[in-house]
Amino acid sequence: MADKLVTIARFGDYIEAEMAKQLLADYGIKAVVTGQNLANVYGGLPALSHIELQILESQAEQARQILESQEQHETLEDEEDSEKLEDNDSFLMDEEQ
Repeated sequence: MADKLVTIARFGDYIEAEMAKQLLADYGIKAVVTGQNLANVYGGLPALSHIELQILESQAEQARQILESQEQHETLEDEEDSEKLEDNDSFLMDEEQ
């Protein structure tokens, strides 16, 4: 029995979908991005621009874990960057005094 394609993520931006596709490819998981043409034509209408990332059903759980792990990693990086900016702002304020 053949594996069917399932949607594991939806995006409002084609570039984000392609980046997720590439991330999965780095782990050996082939993915398909659908809806990009509709999004390009109707980009101003979010209800019409459903860009989906689809993979084989047998790899869905692994792919979701990879994407979630990447999202958590990016969140941590964003928090660290915010802390660095706050530290820099504090330093600059001390220098001005």
